Amino acid sequence: MPTQFLVPQFIEVEDKIFAFITVRQFVIMISALLIGALEYKLLSFVFFVPIALVTFGLAASLAFVRINGRPVHFFLLNFFQTFKRPKIRIWNKESYVKKVQEIKDEKGGVVEIKPLKKSVSGSRLQDMALIINTGGVYKGEDDYYEDSDLFLEDKGKIDDKARIMDDLNQKKV
Repeated sequence: MPTQFLVPQFIEVEDKIFAFITVRQFVIMISALLIGALEYKLLSFVFFVPIALVTFGLAASLAFVRINGRPVHFFLLNFFQTFKRPKIRIWNKESYVKKVQEIKDEKGGVVEIKPLKKSVSGSRLQDMALIINTGGVYKGEDDYYEDSDLFLEDKGKIDDKARIMDDLNQKKV
């Protein structure tokens, strides 16, 4: 019987330093304390108090507030990235196809590549789906290979497979 292993459940929980303060929260509050000390040295007391309150308030919100179970700094990063992205996204198929199908040759010129496959008709797709759904019991129409040069390779493979199966069946009898 295989040994059962316990899978860790709470891998996103941060390690605690003190009772409820994590390393990230501790670093944020220490940096706010250092900024507050710098403000105290540089500013008069009248200006120091409101600026220090704002500094400690921002630091406390960055350290302790969670939105949707995630720290505020993730929310702020996502917020600013959303405004940086374009408002409307438009798919430009022609430029995409042109960029994808351009290949440089040795001289630096662009070699044009044409698609290898032709489009498959809807009736062909329906027959292929029927063949797959029936597990190969339904063989499909024989005229696919006559009017389509797309599936000539497949016909050869099918003929080879049928010939091999016939040979095996004759050996058994």
